[in-house]
Amino acid sequence: MKTVGILALQGDFDAHRKAVERAGGLAVEVRSAKELDACDGLIVPGGESTTMLKLLDIENLTEPLRQFAARKPVFGTCAGAILLARSVTNPAQPSLNLIDIDVERNAYGRQIDSRVTRVKADGHEMEAVFIRAPKILRVGEGGKVLATCNGDPVWVEQGRHMVTTFHPELTPDSRVHCAFLAKL
Repeated sequence: MKTVGILALQGDFDAHRKAVERAGGLAVEVRSAKELDACDGLIVPGGESTTMLKLLDIENLTEPLRQFAARKPVFGTCAGAILLARSVTNPAQPSLNLIDIDVERNAYGRQIDSRVTRVKADGHEMEAVFIRAPKILRVGEGGKVLATCNGDPVWVEQGRHMVTTFHPELTPDSRVHCAFLAKL
């Protein structure tokens, strides 16, 4: 069985652990480079992207995460999508530049504007939870849009990596986590 690491520095990493297990995978929490090395893939959960960047630096995980991503799949949700993006605005901030997308932070409004809605994925609808979600402004060459909401890309994959601007771990639908497990 393949092992999915879940970056457990900040955010709802436990909900991702449960979602990976529902999808048939083995999930472990990752807080160090040594723990990261034991994984076949990594999920970067939602949370607060600037805080996560600081914690990655404090824990000396930024460069090990980049090296890991050069060989293995990484999946980012919400703030994780921001961290994986090539370019970030509103305000501009550094990122890991793992997937060729441009994102705007908090593009759909404040916490009070968070919502549960339906998105279109592969011709079917699925429930999606958006919490202070970023908006994908551009998908680079080789990127594939897997789901949209009101015409905006909300689930994108490019090569071995993928991102969602919503929180699939907060619904009982396992399609997104199953798609990530298939990349391992």
